[in-house]
Amino acid sequence: MHLLLQRNPSPSFFLQPLRPSLLAGALALGMALGGGASFAADQPGKGIQVQPVKSSVAEELFQHIVVFKALEALGYEVLPYKEVDYPTAYMSIANGDATFIATHWNPLHADYYKNAGGDAKLFREGIFSPNAAQGYLIDKKTADEYKITNIGQLKDPKLAQLFDSDGDGKADLTGCNPGWGCEGVIEHQLTAFDLRKTVTHQQGNYSALIADTVARHNAGKPVFYYTWTPYWVSNVMKPGKDVVWLEVPFSSLPGEGKGTDTRLPNGKNYGFTVNNQQIVANKAWCEANPAAARLFAIMQIPLADINAENYLMSQGEAKPADIQRHAEQWIKANQKTVDGWLAQARAAAQ
Repeated sequence: MHLLLQRNPSPSFFLQPLRPSLLAGALALGMALGGGASFAADQPGKGIQVQPVKSSVAEELFQHIVVFKALEALGYEVLPYKEVDYPTAYMSIANGDATFIATHWNPLHADYYKNAGGDAKLFREGIFSPNAAQGYLIDKKTADEYKITNIGQLKDPKLAQLFDSDGDGKADLTGCNPGWGCEGVIEHQLTAFDLRKTVTHQQGNYSALIADTVARHNAGKPVFYYTWTPYWVSNVMKPGKDVVWLEVPFSSLPGEGKGTDTRLPNGKNYGFTVNNQQIVANKAWCEANPAAARLFAIMQIPLADINAENYLMSQGEAKPADIQRHAEQWIKANQKTVDGWLAQARAAAQ
């Protein structure tokens, strides 16, 4: 799955001119069909509010907006999203204070899902974006010179010191925000792989930390970081060319992942399972709204398309209006697929 990270896609849909919004198209269709009955059939969500939540990761907004637009085409009133930490997101959805989140990482977020009530309170069907890889990387220059292929080698203080950016003699790992699922895995593995004495898990705002990491790499300095896909980083520091994946000494995950074999089909073991991203929603709300439930279950955006949009963000197109435009362009470029989703959703409401 690591080969996915070596792509730098530029799908043509990002170059297409904008057309009228999906919602406007749906409304026009309702009018053209003539009469309230037809309009009501096209708008099963009319008069029903939806409260989305998302994490602080700006690069996760694109796929959420695609969901917002599809829900609006079904007549739902999508309220402004609330930005919360992942554990809070799951609890608020389970309690009915929020409706859904479109970036449930399975199995990375398994503990959050379970702690919020699991299948008894939450709806989770289908795969929104498949095959998301993640793990640890270092710059290729240092890897080749010192023959570093496994994170376990950083138990050696001399090798760890190569990645010391603050002068304390320990390797500095650009890691995860507190509260993220990857934080728990990294913290668990630093202990499991006996790296506490030689590696520091640098935490804070990931976007700022990884920007500093990219700057160090561009300056020719060694770098050591965690990242995931879909995300723009691997379009800037390309695995196999600029950086390399580090394997882990053995599989070791915390919580619900305990005992899971993290080896990939190619035999490599980067310490994390390949994740599928799913839409998680309040179960009771989905039972009352079969059109939306069906939509959540069948929507899917290719990982390469999310990577491409995230790359545009890294190149300066990161304002909310830019991301909105990206989502609308994606919808128009995939209109037949989107229309198919909407048709199935409307049929589920009959």
